[in-house]
Amino acid sequence: MQETILSICLGVGLAASVGFRVFLPLLAVSLAGHYGVIPLNGDWQWVGSNTALIVLSVATVIEILAYYIPWFDNLLDTIAIPLAAVAGTAVMVSTVANLSPVVTWALAIIAGGGTAATVKSTMGASRLTSTATTGGLANPVIATAETGTATVMSVLSIFLPLLAIVFLIVLFFGLRKVYKKLFARSS
Repeated sequence: MQETILSICLGVGLAASVGFRVFLPLLAVSLAGHYGVIPLNGDWQWVGSNTALIVLSVATVIEILAYYIPWFDNLLDTIAIPLAAVAGTAVMVSTVANLSPVVTWALAIIAGGGTAATVKSTMGASRLTSTATTGGLANPVIATAETGTATVMSVLSIFLPLLAIVFLIVLFFGLRKVYKKLFARSS
């Protein structure tokens, strides 16, 4: 039972991380699976392969750099929201242990995909507000904060999943506060 709860916390933490950067948490899962730090579900063993490591490494670097290109960052957010929902579902499915497939997929879609899409939508709205209020000058700061948060959330989720959930709750309240301030300024 404890392993199942920890695997759910791992999945939710990684899904939240996907909301900041789609490929970075997938790379973290790939590395952790490859080196045996976390067990991957049977059908998801391929995520720990050398091929997956290479592809996800390249995708992660490209994604991180792309968020530093003015105007392109907002365009990237448009396509990243549905990608985040899919990736959030994938990381949840790949890490949840000891549950029936029906429960695993339900959790993955609701908690994994839902969490990732919510975080990505909030960050996309923050970036649009930043673009509107600062002409995009603050967007690189937001991009750096997102990458840092995705990295911290991924590492916490893999090594300290319960702490990752606490960090996620604090993060949601912080994002809500920032979003309210940004939205109030633009009105």
